[in-house]
Amino acid sequence: MKLQFVAFVATFAVASAFVAPTLTSQSRLQQSALFGKVGAEQDSPSPIEFFGRLAVASLVSVSLLAHPLPAMADGQTEKFKLPPIDKSDKRRCSLNSSSMGQANAARDKLYDLRECSLSGASAPGYDLSGVIMSKTDVSKADFKEAYFSKGYLQDSNFEGADFSNAIVDRATFKGSSLRGAIFQNAVLTGTSFVGADVEGADFTEAAIGSFDLKNLCKNPTLKGENPKTGADTRFSVGCGPS
Repeated sequence: MKLQFVAFVATFAVASAFVAPTLTSQSRLQQSALFGKVGAEQDSPSPIEFFGRLAVASLVSVSLLAHPLPAMADGQTEKFKLPPIDKSDKRRCSLNSSSMGQANAARDKLYDLRECSLSGASAPGYDLSGVIMSKTDVSKADFKEAYFSKGYLQDSNFEGADFSNAIVDRATFKGSSLRGAIFQNAVLTGTSFVGADVEGADFTEAAIGSFDLKNLCKNPTLKGENPKTGADTRFSVGCGPS
């Protein structure tokens, strides 16, 4: 819907830029008829020029629809900086489900789980949207049906974690180990696995955007079989033989 709106605005803007001179020229012709000015007709474009300008506007719209920009996960920009860790908060390293909804990863304060050890944690159905994880150990954690929208999930240990039926959209796993992780039927749109170790992970029936799918298929660690489900990692993504 947003893309269609952008295309509409671009078409309207370009069309206005091209068509406006025509309308202005027509006004000048009317003025020349009233005041007897000569030569105003030279500013009026021919029908061929008029429709040519509309054709250019249409091409701009089609270009936006055919080549949309990929969604960027949080933390994928070079200038992305994290605030200092508040180590004075003794209750910081705990999995808490947000009560504010996952649409915009809204929380009343920063959800920081950096450098926390939560191996084997159980958080099925939790809303963990907007969570920040770096050097975090959540290996073998139960994240089935959990929400990780806009999660910063870098340089962490997710080995053996179960994300079945979870929504992990617009997140980034750069530098993280996902060996043996399970993403069966998970929503992974806009999520980046660039620089992540996904050997032995199971992506069966996962929803992955075309842009991220291409990058995932290029990941050299996309190989092996999941130790729990037995699924072939590369074929579970749908990449085919390497």
